[in-house]
Amino acid sequence: MATAERRADVVWNGDLMKGSGTFDLASSGAWTGAPVSFATRAENPNGQTSPEELIAAAHASCYAMALSNTLAEKGNAPEQLDISANCILDIGSLKVTTVELTVRGNVPGLDEEGFRSAAEEAEQTCPVSNALRGNVDIQLNTSLA
Repeated sequence: MATAERRADVVWNGDLMKGSGTFDLASSGAWTGAPVSFATRAENPNGQTSPEELIAAAHASCYAMALSNTLAEKGNAPEQLDISANCILDIGSLKVTTVELTVRGNVPGLDEEGFRSAAEEAEQTCPVSNALRGNVDIQLNTSLA
């Protein structure tokens, strides 16, 4: 079975509330020394990222690939897909509760119903959706450009 592995490395100093860390996207080197802390996670990001923002980026990227493939397989390759993922952390329980995927597509030859159907099918095949499913409420909002 073919597999793909990707690695991220984190260095953390201190406790949760006062500590901070950095991470590297070690496999690609695309991002190194990115600062993270709980304060910027739960309050104002101040130019720092968070696990939830990274989940949102991973989900939106993966879903874009899944939807573009689903549409192409159905004979309606998209000209453009704009996908926004909003990952919601419940601060009180420290639990990611919801990811809202908002999808806008420019897909010639497809009506709203066809686009919605393809979008729902793609959400079921998206590897990140499948990793989150059962633990996180995934909400899908679609519209054509």
